Amino acid sequence: MAISWLFIFTLISTLLATAHPSSSDQHHDRKVYIVYMGDKPKEEVSTSPLQLNMLEKVISSNDIVPAESLLHSYKRSFNGFAAKLTKEEADKISGMKGVVSVFQSRKLKLHTTKSWDFIGFPQQVKRTKLESDVIIGVIDTGIWPESASFDDKGLGPPPAKWKGTCQASSNFTCNNKIIGAKYYKADKQFSETDIQSPRDSDGHGTHTASTAAGGIVNKASELGFGFGTARGGVPSARIAVYKVSWSDGIHDADILAAYDDLIADGVDIVSASIGPSLPEDYFTDGLAIGSFHAMRKGILTSTAAGNEGPNPATLSGFAPWLLSVAASTINRKFLTKGIHINPFDLKNKTFPLIYGLDAPNSEDKVRGAYSRFCRRDSLDKNLVKGKIVYCDSNVIGQGPFLAGAAGFIGRGRVFGDPSFILPLPGTYLNYNEASEVYKYLATSSKPIATIYRSEEVTDTQSPYISSFSSRGPNPITPNLLKPDIAAPGYLILAAWSPMAPITELGVKGLGYNIESGTSMACPHATAAAAYVKSFHPTWSPAAIRSSLITTAKPMSSKINPEAEFAYGAGLINPVKAPYPGLVYDADELDYVKFLCGEGYSNDEILQSITGNEKLKCSKGSSRSATDLNYPSFALSTLPSQPITHVFHRTVTNVGSANSKYKAKVVAPKGINVIVSPSVLSFTSIGQKLSFSVELKGKIDGIIASASLVWDDGTFQVRSPIVVYVAP
Repeated sequence: MAISWLFIFTLISTLLATAHPSSSDQHHDRKVYIVYMGDKPKEEVSTSPLQLNMLEKVISSNDIVPAESLLHSYKRSFNGFAAKLTKEEADKISGMKGVVSVFQSRKLKLHTTKSWDFIGFPQQVKRTKLESDVIIGVIDTGIWPESASFDDKGLGPPPAKWKGTCQASSNFTCNNKIIGAKYYKADKQFSETDIQSPRDSDGHGTHTASTAAGGIVNKASELGFGFGTARGGVPSARIAVYKVSWSDGIHDADILAAYDDLIADGVDIVSASIGPSLPEDYFTDGLAIGSFHAMRKGILTSTAAGNEGPNPATLSGFAPWLLSVAASTINRKFLTKGIHINPFDLKNKTFPLIYGLDAPNSEDKVRGAYSRFCRRDSLDKNLVKGKIVYCDSNVIGQGPFLAGAAGFIGRGRVFGDPSFILPLPGTYLNYNEASEVYKYLATSSKPIATIYRSEEVTDTQSPYISSFSSRGPNPITPNLLKPDIAAPGYLILAAWSPMAPITELGVKGLGYNIESGTSMACPHATAAAAYVKSFHPTWSPAAIRSSLITTAKPMSSKINPEAEFAYGAGLINPVKAPYPGLVYDADELDYVKFLCGEGYSNDEILQSITGNEKLKCSKGSSRSATDLNYPSFALSTLPSQPITHVFHRTVTNVGSANSKYKAKVVAPKGINVIVSPSVLSFTSIGQKLSFSVELKGKIDGIIASASLVWDDGTFQVRSPIVVYVAP
């Protein structure tokens, strides 16, 4: 999810009510609901008549006929439909046989030159010929196909497994790089700014797609910043585009339509830099449902953890079959004096400096107590024109720009916060630095200032997790560690749509842009997963995720006290990921047992989801979250409560046939970690061995971090262990 005004959508709906509502008014009470019915029918039957029949049974008003209510039918990869329903009609359908869940289609959010080199993944890294057979499905805002990052030079025709299509038109075509592209809008409500094609007018989808699988482009930059070679992590992989984001946001109905297609199309890895604003039940969330069915077909979904940090329990990608990615910094930052990117060079010329409080817009009866924040229309144009304005806020310059100021100085941001291209000469200071400017204003009779163009410098503290990156613990399943890993998501240079502005006030026409957000981290992890897939095309989604987690580089809690709830297992390490030694594998049945343990005990519903009529939730078939075969360990506890808990895990040997792994534990004072057996001896590839991890003791504080490493001298298989006091 990119932190930018470009990607923060607000839907304003006004419901007109009268004492005697008309049929038109009643029609506006209808919302788009998802009716999810699990696995697609095994028999080749047309689902649309059945769905219409369901609608006919509940729609009795005259404002709409059932056929008009039905917006989209999901039938290629799972079963269900999207329809315009009232709350009462939705409630009636939820009680019908075969219905798993009915929920309103919510609005979701959109949650590289240097970054790949920073994590030790150089351009000349070892690659396989199978990389060009890997297909990455990008669920986003579309794509700008003319970008140099998507040139198909040297690529042959799409892989034979590809079953997708391209919604080509006079203004959009695919090639051997972008092998498929579709767009989805269930309600068919387009604004004047929406382009009814897979073309990207926002920039976000182009940025994420090129970060994951863009080709090599030399001399790329944004207005000279971040100059270098732009490239994706797997530049030979193919891209399939599924556009679901529009001017009014992203909706569950369209996400499910994209998944319904991409699973059947032959996609290998999904990159979804999106997420719900509030976590929900696993089966009332379009992303969780779609990715579950993708997992069943061997497709891993990489998703952004969210941009609601640093508050706890704010992440959105929390399902155990997802790869949830936090955003880390890289060793790049841009300095003027503050943190935002100022592309303007005043050439040392000084300008009068004025405090926003002293320049209220008297025409609109604005008081200085408000104008000090430099909001839109709060400043007197006559007083600030040709001057640099000091502002007591962290706005990004709209007010001073529109008032004709020569520049502005803001305050209140720190490194790790998102950086933006400013619309006029400007800078942001932390509170201590800003207080010095305030003192200067208060003591000088004729204060002056200048602002220097930003310069790229090295951030020696990196990597650490950006402040905006959403934090754990998991809001739905407390004993399942999320996020899984961290990846570069701060100041990432990648391809951009020339139609999309890079500042709030309309600078357009650039082919590359620097963005920050977990949306930028997600495609880094997507590419790493695709890289592993190119070496191990038969590995399951869980095995690929395990390889990324257990080979990640540990990070420090000194900068991020939330520890694993900020960075998961640590920073991705794509070079090592194809060679994990051991993997913690899991299949559909493991997740079903997990769901049974989480209270999804309705046998009929689970049978509908899986298409397995013999499946039942019994005491023996349920599995607690702590016993899901996951490559990390998490346990919530109460304050001052003694801890005694046993985890059970099984690892699969993918390293050396004859190998002996010894358990190495690092634990804080007060926590005793007992691994049994402490030695695992393998005699063949693919062999599985089980072990237990027992925790005893008491934690000192809110969170305690430990780790288990299985080491055979060649491979080190590391898993984080977290014990914490539940908030």
